[in-house]
Amino acid sequence: MTSIIPDPTTRTVWFLTGSQGLYGEETLAQVAAQSQEVAALLADADEIPVTVEWRPVLTSQDAIRRAALEANADDSVVGVIAWMHTFSPAKMWIAGLEALAKPMLHLHTQHNVALPWDEIDFDFMNLNQAAHGDREFGYLAARLGVPRTIVVGHASAPRVRAEIGTWSRAALGTAAVRSLKVARFGDNMRFVAVTEGDKTEAEIRLGTQINTWGVNELADAVAAADDAAVAALVDEYVASYDVADELLPGGERHESLRDGARIEVGLRDFLEAGGFGAFTTSFEDLGSLPQLPGLAVQRLMADGYGFGAEGDWKTAILVHAAAHMGAGLPGGASLMEDYTYHLVEGEEVILGAHMLEVSPSLTTSRPRLEVHPLGIGGKDDPVRLVFTADAGPAVVVALSDMRERFRMTANAVENVALPQPMPKLPVGHAVWRPAPDLATSATAWLTAGAAHHTVMSTQVGIDAFREFARQSGIEFLAIDETTTKDGFEREVRWNAAYHRLAQGLG
Repeated sequence: MTSIIPDPTTRTVWFLTGSQGLYGEETLAQVAAQSQEVAALLADADEIPVTVEWRPVLTSQDAIRRAALEANADDSVVGVIAWMHTFSPAKMWIAGLEALAKPMLHLHTQHNVALPWDEIDFDFMNLNQAAHGDREFGYLAARLGVPRTIVVGHASAPRVRAEIGTWSRAALGTAAVRSLKVARFGDNMRFVAVTEGDKTEAEIRLGTQINTWGVNELADAVAAADDAAVAALVDEYVASYDVADELLPGGERHESLRDGARIEVGLRDFLEAGGFGAFTTSFEDLGSLPQLPGLAVQRLMADGYGFGAEGDWKTAILVHAAAHMGAGLPGGASLMEDYTYHLVEGEEVILGAHMLEVSPSLTTSRPRLEVHPLGIGGKDDPVRLVFTADAGPAVVVALSDMRERFRMTANAVENVALPQPMPKLPVGHAVWRPAPDLATSATAWLTAGAAHHTVMSTQVGIDAFREFARQSGIEFLAIDETTTKDGFEREVRWNAAYHRLAQGLG
């Protein structure tokens, strides 16, 4: 398999320092030296996956505006960190902040950790003015309504580094969807509401292109798949998974495995040729495909492609974003669906799965490759990987179109080991305990109108998705240990009022 997720160190965050010419060249040289030291602390932080690049100190309106425009034009730049080392009059930042189209983090910090109490003089006070310089900057950003994340503390502090790391991972996801192309093979599942949505608004808000191709265009690519590539892929399957005997070369159903491999080769070829990073399928629209893509979808998700079942392009976007946000971390991102509950009091858990398409990136175990009837779609029995997601913390996130806005709902969960074996369940799956408990979680989810398709991430948590939503201008609702039914319902109502008012003023 070949990942489409780039090394996050090839993506850059610019470290911008504000000051002014009032202080003189000697002071500005000290500002530059000290801001380079702060940037270096962040650049060396293991918690921050991207490259932090120091940029020359900004002391004029023109320099600030040019820095914003240069950041916008550089595809490797996923965001900027702004720090007002001294006092940078904020009116100089108006044109730059209005031009900036990349996510911004306002770092409220200073060069020194402890104050040198017995050495402080007015020269020290002139140089170390971030405590009020950043307040000037904060006023202007608030007045302009600039979306931003604020982190307070010294750059050497683990908490500060972790918060900046979370923001930078969200910026990776934001950058990924802004250049994303989604191929929809067929339409949404008939009569389903939540998988519908405004594709034009998604491109305006997220930058993602979503368009449809007839499923027989995919079928043609599958039919044209190179026989040698198909044979090589079958060999890879046999080496990588525990393959059911009937699917092995010489087995009575080996041709089903070859069909699955041919679908993967053709689908990859189609996606690569069109520059697509995500796609959808629908069991109601398979054209001349021999089986519903299952194994191919699972493996493509493990390589970083976004996927949504039944035409659900919103979930395809989320899976792709989550894979980029989690780059380099253990675990994975996958399409998921709350399928059924275990409601024994005190033991409540959720069994999550889908028809076929759950990514093996959620497990460190060796999946089993099997073939079973699907029961819908009217095609041959599809091949698929069967496994249980690893135990540990995770998050499930849904994106819904609420007519005048997109709403992201996220639930912190804990994947658990299987309470009992499930030898007859022929799909990849996870079992989890939602926070704060199943009843509160489900009530909040239903109150939010959150979708039944989700992305499950075992790499990043709720905070990364919150940052992603902030950077994208999307409503965000969190369900975690602090959630109560009444409090969540109030938040939904307040959010509705705010977003409708904001849309009207916009």
